[in-house]
This record gives sequence, structure tokens and C-alpha cells, in this order.
Amino acid sequence: MWKPTVMSAKPCADICRAFCAACCIAPSISSAIPGMPNGKPAGVPCIQLDEQLRCKLFGKPERPAVCQSLRPERAMCGENAAQAMEMLTTLEAATAAD
Repeated sequence: MWKPTVMSAKPCADICRAFCAACCIAPSISSAIPGMPNGKPAGVPCIQLDEQLRCKLFGKPERPAVCQSLRPERAMCGENAAQAMEMLTTLEAATAAD
């Protein structure tokens, strides 16, 4: 089964696709996020996304560790935002607790 790369020499902001945010919408996040103390369910946009769908917490210490460790890669992001959402939604469903 595919697993995302969690570390990369290239910073996330340099290779993230503009106006995508699939990784901030599709997966559930169980840890607290400022403004979402219970985390977020799958399919719900993170409250920390700005108008351009960029993370307002990027580079800040309050950004959840799970978000800091995830790095985009073609296998996760596909060729466009729709593919990224489909891939991450599928991964979320495959790894969700019963």
C-alpha cells in the first residue's frame, strides 16, 4: 500500500499547488488545531486555510505536527487539485478506523 513521504529536502510551500488544499480538506486530523480543538473530520476544510487555500499556520510552532511532517509528492497530489482530492479521499477511506 502507498504511504506518503513525510520528509523532503524541499519546503512544502515551494511545491504545493496554488488553490488546492486537498491535504487540508480530505484527511481527518485527530490532533487539536487552533480554532478546531477536537481536530477536523475528513472532508471538512481546515479553519486555518486562507482565501488562497494556503495554511495560515505554515512555519509557525502552533501548526500541528502531522501537518508539518506531510510533504506533497506526485503520488499524493496527482496532476491537479481534483486528482489530489480524489487520491487523498481514497487514502483517508482506506486508513480510517472502523
